[in-house]
Amino acid sequence: MVRDEAALGTIETQVAMLIRLGEATRRSSPRPHRALDRAAYVILRLLQESGPQNVSAVANRLNLDGSTVTRQVSAMHRDGLVHRSPDPEDGRGTVIAATERGLTQVDAVSRARRELYDTMLKDWTSQERKELAAVLERLTRDMDTHIKGRGPR
Repeated sequence: MVRDEAALGTIETQVAMLIRLGEATRRSSPRPHRALDRAAYVILRLLQESGPQNVSAVANRLNLDGSTVTRQVSAMHRDGLVHRSPDPEDGRGTVIAATERGLTQVDAVSRARRELYDTMLKDWTSQERKELAAVLERLTRDMDTHIKGRGPR
């Protein structure tokens, strides 16, 4: 394997900065950006894209411990963002589905974030935006694969 130490150093630093700036942007933005915390947003986006899910499937997809997801789902249930029901395939499990309120909120946050990124990337060409989207998708897919132990170490 060929390693490019300079590139790896830049990637490591820029990913750390991206995470920090993403959170700082969320905190400093007005509603609806902050209508959902990060955990609720990610879970609702998953449910929006994939439909109702067993809590353990959500935990696996998001690389989280089941107890962590259960706590997050409990808070989301209290807020009326998800509906819980017994898993018909596993009586011990719970299936969660986004409520209409949850879908409305995740749509509002997503729309606000897209508008913000549109403003931030106003000087980028359409092609540059598409390239960034493709590289970010590949990076997150490869990170997910690595975390799950299926990728190169």
